[in-house]
Amino acid sequence: MTKKEQVISLSKKHIKDVPGFPKPGIIFKDIVPVFEDPEYLQLVFDVMVEELKENNIQFDKIVCPEARGFLFGPTLGLLTKKGVVMARKPGKLPRPGNCVSYNLEYGTATLVISEDSIKPGDRVLVVDDLLATGGSAKALCELVERSGASVAGVMFYIELTPLKGRELLKKYPVISIVPVEAY
Repeated sequence: MTKKEQVISLSKKHIKDVPGFPKPGIIFKDIVPVFEDPEYLQLVFDVMVEELKENNIQFDKIVCPEARGFLFGPTLGLLTKKGVVMARKPGKLPRPGNCVSYNLEYGTATLVISEDSIKPGDRVLVVDDLLATGGSAKALCELVERSGASVAGVMFYIELTPLKGRELLKKYPVISIVPVEAY
């Protein structure tokens, strides 16, 4: 069994469904158990690094959104020796920033990055925990491109395949580690 097959197989005990959160009709994917098991977490990051190499994703920086993207971006940055840009909620950054708003499956949101964090010519990997409808990832890709940089790829731990978020990101290489068919 490959490492990726192990991650997928073990994901069933590490991803917990929470019905009705944050609102009725939504089934939240709780990934806290992933971080409670260091052996599984190491396996997840090993697979992420392998997938980047196998897909020949060349990048200079990682951008990850608040809050659960922060769980994956910095560690992946350390493992790949790349800088990490935090995309924060409005009012959280002390320096001037560029912002982007987008739709969620249950509302709207805005993310901000410091205006000097991404430079023209940078190749940026967008990293988040979960691909659902693709709205937040697409918004981050647009913010990267508005900065004069390019999107090298988009990476997720989980992909909720029935929501077809990948289609919104079709102009970018998309890597997901754990496909979830039932939503």
